[in-house]
Order: sequence, then C-alpha cells, then structure tokens
Amino acid sequence: MEWLIYGNYWMDWGLALGITIATLLSQRVLLRIAVRRLKAVAERTTTELDNMAVELLDKTSGFFLLTVAIWAGSQVLELGETYVVLRKVLIGAFFLQVALWGNALITNWINSYARKLLDQDAVAATTLSAIGVIGRVLLWTIVGLLALQNIADLNLGTLIAGLGVGGIVVGLAVQKILGDLIASLSIVLDKPFVIGDFIIVDDLMGTVEHIGLKSTRIRSLSGEQIIFGNGDLLQSRVRNYKRMQERRILFTIGVTYQTPYEKLQAIPGIIRGIIESQPHTRFDRAHFKEFGDFSLNFEVVYYVTVPDYNVYMDVQQAINLEIYRRFAQEGIEFAYPTQTLFLEKSGA
Repeated sequence: MEWLIYGNYWMDWGLALGITIATLLSQRVLLRIAVRRLKAVAERTTTELDNMAVELLDKTSGFFLLTVAIWAGSQVLELGETYVVLRKVLIGAFFLQVALWGNALITNWINSYARKLLDQDAVAATTLSAIGVIGRVLLWTIVGLLALQNIADLNLGTLIAGLGVGGIVVGLAVQKILGDLIASLSIVLDKPFVIGDFIIVDDLMGTVEHIGLKSTRIRSLSGEQIIFGNGDLLQSRVRNYKRMQERRILFTIGVTYQTPYEKLQAIPGIIRGIIESQPHTRFDRAHFKEFGDFSLNFEVVYYVTVPDYNVYMDVQQAINLEIYRRFAQEGIEFAYPTQTLFLEKSGA
C-alpha cells in the first residue's frame, strides 16, 4: 500500500530523507578532511593564503550545509509552492554564508597585516583597523541588499531610496552614536594619536590599545582599562607623549644665606658641567633666580634629547647625585625651612 503525504509517496519521502542525510554527512566529512589537510600544509609554509583558507572553511555555517542537504533531498519530491519557499531559504543561507566568509577574510587579512605593521608603523596599523571595520559594514550592507533583492524581488533603487529616508529618521534618534562614528573617522584620518601612543586626557593617562567606531580604549599606568567615547575624546585636550621629540626639564635648588659670594658665582658653572657630562642631555641655562624666605634659589633648565620617561628619570637621578656630591665637596649647604630669631638686649 502506497501512502501519499503532501502529494508524494512515502517511499519518495524516504528517498529524500536519505539523500538529505547522505549529502549532509558527505559535506561534513569532506569539509573536515579539507580543513585537516590545509592545516597540515599551513604548518609547513610561511604564507598567509593557506591560513586564510583554513579560516574560511572553519567559518562554514552548519545552517548553510543543512540547507544545501535539504535542497538536494527535495529534488526527488513534488513540492509545488513549498519548493519556491525552500529555494528562497537556500538563497538566504547562501548570502549569509558569503557574508561570513567575507567577514572572516577581511578580519584575517587586517589582523595579519596590522600585527606586522604595529611595531614599525602604528599609524598604518590604526588605519588598517578602521578600514577593516568600514569594509565589514559595507560587506554586510551589500550582501543584505542583494539577499533582499533575490528573496523578496525588491527593486534595489526603491529600497535604497527608502533606506535613505529611514536613515534620516534613525540618524536623528541616534545622533550621539553617529557623532562618535564620525569622530572615529576623524581620529583615523587626522591621526592625533594611534595605537601604542601614550596620551593624557584631562587628568587621565594611559597607552592607546584600541580605536573603535564608538569608543577608544587606553590602558592606564595602574592597569585598568579606561574607555572614552570618540566624540568626548576629540572635545578634550589630548597630550600625546609618544610624539615628544625631547623633554624640557626645569628644577630649582636652594642654598643657605650663609653661602659665600664666590661659591654663589660658581654654582651655575658647577651645575652646567654636571648636566653636560650626562648622556642624552642639552644644557639650556642655570641662574641665581631669587632671594627666598629661607634660601637663595637657583633655577636650572635642560633638555633630555630622547622622549623615554625612564631615561629622563635616570638622567635626573644622576644629576641630583652629582650635585649632592659636588656641593658637599665645595662646602655648599642646601637650605631647608628655618627661622632665625634675633634678640636685642636694651640698655638700663
């Protein structure tokens, strides 16, 4: 006895199920074999193409494979209008898979080149990251429009016009988010800072780790991550210490009022000699600046010719130690807060 189920005999349904299962299993087996062999090849080579191929195969969606298997099984059935629906599902799954492959390809390529460029050219690495984000947005937009055109038989011109009107309405609703998006493009194009730069924003400081579409993340000296909205960040005063070419240093020294005149005259020369003997320094000036409340104050200015903060601290420490040693050798005393009380004895 042959039973009809939705216009097809049960034997046809059984055959369709068998084809579906066989197709799904064969796809998975072939995919697994291909991934294994490509990984073996990738381990023996230094090119990025085989690594990208492995990444693409790994991003193959199970939903896409299942849809293909169901479509293959449906070829032995008479489905009428249901076949049209199934065909549209297959088209949607295909475009989704294309988007996943494209997204994986862009991400893999951007990350690969950004890692190579980060140590050599942080500006280019930052630009690449932004291009990757823009590329992924364009990819999903184009694939989505093509999918809608093929599934719903929509006219792309009418759809784009409708999206333009709707975009204005949405733009007004998400004005703050759009402001951050535009600010991110300004950061990428104008490059006030790039990944790896040490910046200070108001009273917060850290190293730039990530520049995204909406926010920028920096790692503070104490270890926590600080997140700034791109719009707020561009409205702040940003100091970029990574681009410092040299560091200007100003410090003062106070000596006692009992210091002889000849030694006061010699102090600027002593300090100049000490600074010029240090590496990575350029002496500017040293002057007897003022009469303080309890000290005679000298102001010293010099430059450290490399921007590294640790180098500056090493140089300043060496200068301080040598000043201490030379002053002790010359018998010059450092001043500290004191008060002298004079008592006058009146006559009888």
